Amino acid sequence: MNKKVLRSLVVSALFGAVGFILMFIELGVPIMPSFIKFDISELPALIASFAYGPLYGVLVCFLKNALHLLVTSTAGVGELANFLMGIFFVVPAGWIYRHRKSRGSALLGSLIGSLSLGFFCVLINYFLVYPIYYKIMIPKAVILSAYQAILPAVDSIFESLLIFNFPFTTVKGIIVSILCFLIYKKLSPILKK
Repeated sequence: MNKKVLRSLVVSALFGAVGFILMFIELGVPIMPSFIKFDISELPALIASFAYGPLYGVLVCFLKNALHLLVTSTAGVGELANFLMGIFFVVPAGWIYRHRKSRGSALLGSLIGSLSLGFFCVLINYFLVYPIYYKIMIPKAVILSAYQAILPAVDSIFESLLIFNFPFTTVKGIIVSILCFLIYKKLSPILKK
């Protein structure tokens, strides 16, 4: 294993630990059900994806969620969802940037990654996460009622996900991307030494 790969793995492991810590710094959002929180734990994964390539971003997503399994309150379902959504965010962003390293491609990659995050958030929640929750944790009616408490007109989980989760998650990706843009240039020389 060459020094460059070893350094990338070590930094990714450190970023995984930072992402794990950032998972605990979460904020409730008044226009969202209380079980949906805002955090910036994908930031280290996005930085790793830009610095070393998308596979390292996936590694960071995996490590932060593997560590979070030690303190999970979701029987691993939340961590699986977070891992999958992280992949759909950092891979497009890192892949686009890797093929053309410029500020414009980083911006385009981040935007596509954010839209991908929002789109796959709906699919992952609708087809995977919520059905598991219905069986082991929270009845479907309770989840739907949490959305209806904010917007009584929603009458299905899918509609709720489109109205609430898609824009929320897309904006979350954009905020993480902005934070990455603010710090990546300063970190880049250290990461690539």
